[in-house]
Amino acid sequence: MLLEINPLVLPDIGLVFWNTIAFLVLLIVLGKFAWKPMLKAINERESGISEALLKADKMKAEITAMQNENEVLLAKAREERAIIIKEAKEASEKMVNEAKEKAKSEYDRILADAQMAIHQQKNAAITDVKNQVGALVIDVAEKVLRKELSNKAEQEAYIKQLADGVKLN
Repeated sequence: MLLEINPLVLPDIGLVFWNTIAFLVLLIVLGKFAWKPMLKAINERESGISEALLKADKMKAEITAMQNENEVLLAKAREERAIIIKEAKEASEKMVNEAKEKAKSEYDRILADAQMAIHQQKNAAITDVKNQVGALVIDVAEKVLRKELSNKAEQEAYIKQLADGVKLN
């Protein structure tokens, strides 16, 4: 079998030529007026996306830095709080101890004053008793001397009678 060429299937060379020319003109016109703006828009969009991604990365780094800074600040705040609480406890303990010491010194002072007053009153009482005994002895001796008794037994009975009659204050 021989290969038969169908005339309807073969393309017309003029038609191909003009279609090629039209395609090339369309390609040049599109390249000059449409593709350049489209490529420019695509490049601008691409650079805008790149800048946005860079900004997002930068913001992410800043957020991470801020979080780290916040954690450091929180740690410092916790340390300061602990220090303040410790200082407050120490101050309150110091105040309590000072109050205790002051109360103890006041107690010691009052006790010393009371003991001194008791000692003075005791000495005053002893001095008073000595004075009364001295006066009593002088009084008894005076009465004994006034009444001359010949009998020793009578003298002792008289002294006992005088001693019974004496009232101590």
